[in-house]
Amino acid sequence: MARRSKLARVAALGLLGALTLSGCGVDAQVWRIGWPAGITDEAEKMRQLWEGSAIAAMVVGVAVWILIAWAAIRYRKRRGSDEELPRQTAYNLPLEIVYTIIPFIIIAVLFFYTVTVQNRVQERSDNPDVTIAVNAFKWNWQFVYPDTTDANGGQPVSTVGSSTEIPILVLPTDRTIRFELASADVIHSFWVPEFLFKLDVIPGNENGRDNVFQVTVRQQGSYVGRCAELCGTYHAFMNFEVRSVSPSDYDAYLTAREHGLSTHDALESIGQNGTATSTNLLPLDRQQQAARHGG
Repeated sequence: MARRSKLARVAALGLLGALTLSGCGVDAQVWRIGWPAGITDEAEKMRQLWEGSAIAAMVVGVAVWILIAWAAIRYRKRRGSDEELPRQTAYNLPLEIVYTIIPFIIIAVLFFYTVTVQNRVQERSDNPDVTIAVNAFKWNWQFVYPDTTDANGGQPVSTVGSSTEIPILVLPTDRTIRFELASADVIHSFWVPEFLFKLDVIPGNENGRDNVFQVTVRQQGSYVGRCAELCGTYHAFMNFEVRSVSPSDYDAYLTAREHGLSTHDALESIGQNGTATSTNLLPLDRQQQAARHGG
């Protein structure tokens, strides 16, 4: 009787823990395990996949813990007991089939949802609202707005970091944005944690087919960007900032840039901070690199 009572208590505690965890909102930070919430439509899909996988892993984990506890309590050797060891079974075909099929089903379900989300994230519109060309090089970023023309006549508006300024990539909310990435030297990786996405920038990909992705940003704010691929001595210094603004402010920003204003002054003209706020300036001399890529 005492044995059954202990087993019942263990099972009750396990069930209580499972119910408590499942009662948490799916949007709770506990399921993200440190992931940002995400600011794009694509990030929302990836966050849901991550949280679903975390819940599934927790359910499987709780079930395994309960079974381990049950086996440890049910079949433990008691002091002074004359009980014989439980009957040993060399083969149990039904059990072996069950614990083969169940993991296969779990893997198949996770694979299905992973591929579905991956296909959704990699979708590209034939006519995006905005196109941004991102040029990566040791150890800096250049952001080009191809559909614009600067005040000097002929060249698109662009932003490059310097030894005194972190490059700021200005993006509009609620518009589809196509990124076309290129590298001038080695493999870099374009990473914005709040996108829940990063893409390696492979050099030599002239047609840009594989270095392209698309997002729709839904939240305004300042977000740090990094290079996520070890690319040399100053890899850790290769940071930038994404500044998402309203569509009207974005249009006003580009107009100001086309009239000759710098990134700093154009941002100030639409009521934004002209310098990066999500990350600190690191002591890297970008001036010579910036000059090579148009200043």
